[in-house]
Amino acid sequence: MGIKSYKPTTPSQRGLVRPDFAEITKTEPERKLLAPLRKRAGRNREGKVTTRHRGGGHKQMYRIIDFKRGDKKGKTAKVIAIEYDPNRSARIALVEYDGGERCYIIWPEGLKAGDSIVTGPTADIKTGNALPLRVIPLGSMVHAIELQPGKGAQIVRTAGGVAQVLAREEKYTQLRLPSGEIRRVLSDCYATIGQVGNAEHQNMSIGKAGRNRWLGWRPSVRGKVMSPRDHPHGGGEGRNPIGMPGPKTKWGKPARGHKTRNNKKTNVFIVKRRKIGYGQVG
Repeated sequence: MGIKSYKPTTPSQRGLVRPDFAEITKTEPERKLLAPLRKRAGRNREGKVTTRHRGGGHKQMYRIIDFKRGDKKGKTAKVIAIEYDPNRSARIALVEYDGGERCYIIWPEGLKAGDSIVTGPTADIKTGNALPLRVIPLGSMVHAIELQPGKGAQIVRTAGGVAQVLAREEKYTQLRLPSGEIRRVLSDCYATIGQVGNAEHQNMSIGKAGRNRWLGWRPSVRGKVMSPRDHPHGGGEGRNPIGMPGPKTKWGKPARGHKTRNNKKTNVFIVKRRKIGYGQVG
């Protein structure tokens, strides 16, 4: 696994940096684990745009991922292949359980075709095995973590993602998340040992505008070149500053550094906030 650049025989190849896909062992997906994926162009059920700059893109099928590995306690599975998933930055692994059932899981770094993985509290501390947080040793690196027992993995699922088990207190386990936040999670929640693969994803460079269109991203326009009715930064003659102490979103709310978290119900689970810097939101 790694990234590669190209000899610039065309302008679009000059800045192109792509993964080499060396870890991929199977190119065709498992047909029984596919589902149709309708494109919504950033619109909600009412047809209103809730995410700007989305639309178009290549047609894709959704890969059904088994995030509820806790339902397969005591079962052993063999890794059949490592595959590419167009719907996420991480790679996925096709595994087959003893009874013949096949599932997709998030591919952890170091897991190879032919390896075996086990789910359950008695499993070894080995890459790819899923265990409850209460039996995972302190200092271990985990990913695909549940927030509620039995609900399925919800956090640390992107390429290169990894969390560290720090401490235990009563029925909770403290984890350091990739953002730097330290959070308490119920110790009965399942997590998978290891780090999510394809960590080089952050070093990719698109290379040309057309490749973003393939991914479903449409062009964006700076607010300061719009009219005042379309954006708070708009208006004025020539190249002028935005005329306000800090930047704002299209809807007039502060941008870049403004805290947007408003879920007070889960504040009790946060031991330490992640570091807020320029361009980040809390």
